[in-house]
Amino acid sequence: MHISMRRSGRLGAVAAACALAFASLTAPAGAAPDPRVRVEVPGPAGGAAGAGYRNVPRTFPTAPGAAPKALEGGADGRVTKVIDNGDTKDRLDVVVIGDGYTAGELDRFHTDAKEKWNDFLGVEPYRTYQKLFNVWTVDAVSAESGVSGDPGKDVTRNTALGAHFWCDGTERLLCIDQQKVDAYVAKAPQADLVLVLANSSKYGGAGYNEASPTLGYEGIATASAHDRDSSQVAVHETGHSLGKLADEYAYPGVPEYEQYSGPEKPEANSSVLDAAAMGGARTKWYRWLGESSPDGGAVGAYEGGNYYVKGLFRPTEDSLMRTLGKPFNLPGAEAMVAGFYRHATPAAPADRSRTWQTTARLALPRTPDAGHGPLTVRWYLDGRELPGQRNRDRVALREVAVGRGDHRLTATVTDGTTAVRDPALRAALTGSTGWTVRRGAGSAADRRALVVARPDAAPVRSAVTTEGDR
Repeated sequence: MHISMRRSGRLGAVAAACALAFASLTAPAGAAPDPRVRVEVPGPAGGAAGAGYRNVPRTFPTAPGAAPKALEGGADGRVTKVIDNGDTKDRLDVVVIGDGYTAGELDRFHTDAKEKWNDFLGVEPYRTYQKLFNVWTVDAVSAESGVSGDPGKDVTRNTALGAHFWCDGTERLLCIDQQKVDAYVAKAPQADLVLVLANSSKYGGAGYNEASPTLGYEGIATASAHDRDSSQVAVHETGHSLGKLADEYAYPGVPEYEQYSGPEKPEANSSVLDAAAMGGARTKWYRWLGESSPDGGAVGAYEGGNYYVKGLFRPTEDSLMRTLGKPFNLPGAEAMVAGFYRHATPAAPADRSRTWQTTARLALPRTPDAGHGPLTVRWYLDGRELPGQRNRDRVALREVAVGRGDHRLTATVTDGTTAVRDPALRAALTGSTGWTVRRGAGSAADRRALVVARPDAAPVRSAVTTEGDR
């Protein structure tokens, strides 16, 4: 593995924490009654993205002497859609819950949630694909302001979600009571990703990257609301939950992780193959080899990653999956876009209410600028393309000639982004949505002249087959 002198000291400082993490993971199971969950420990602020994993309890006892919290005006559990980009059927829904906010601090929580989401939008590909996301807040009223472990280890506060620093003996590991978090997540109409914000300016966070079998979310990231470095921790954790990416850092000095000799790894950014072997086998990130990457340098095969010092390769020297503050590399960004589209569709009506409308209008997944590749839109009426409407985001139905009875209007959107090269992933970048078109429906002075459309109740995840394409 190639490590500069500037980086070696930082990684060496992490080695001790990694060794403790390894010991925690391999120790015999204890007799504790609570089930345990595997969480990622963030690295030092501005340093390595992570410092290994710990098995921590899913639930924690309520703070000693805590009294039931007094609720004001039914605020506890209130759900607000703070970023609205469409129906939950069409978009990736992020649920943000705050801990350590009293009833009088909920306005501040809403501001913090928006600011933290803006930190996400400072990172590609979140910035380009921000139209694919809805963001919801769920108000959790705490009896006390702030969270346990801040500013000191012995500080204990009674909060709604049990957020606390010094989890498992590590100051910057910010754990929560997952059972309590899930109770609030369940109040949102949909949850694909969960972000828990602690009312704190102390650096820290955690990655709970197990998908919920009951609520459907892909992971929980915790972060301090008032610390910008903590935002990087949260974005890194979504690299695991949404992108299914491996960590690109290693555990130097931990004997068990000095050499990997196992089978090929499943993650898109980790391989047993060097660049020559990868190119020859036409696998993994071979399509990106030699390309200039946003995190610096060219895509290749750099030894060290997925916790091993040798025997595994990563795509670039230093991406966000290795070091906080860096961008995703090209293969990582590709995996993130694919993760977005697991929950969102490229083709969605701007208004999915089941009402009759005089214009069929699309909500496109991103701005169709030349720098990110084209967005192709094709409209079909009863299976035949309307060539004059190509690449428009709306069709005025007065321009559509239809006879009596119901007709079928369909829009197919293909995201031709340059960020995705794998054909298997590109298949999810095409989607369709439809409307029922009728002459004379709805209320109008002249029903004979009015043509209206009503959108489908749900999206179509794959492209339609049409007469014009046969």
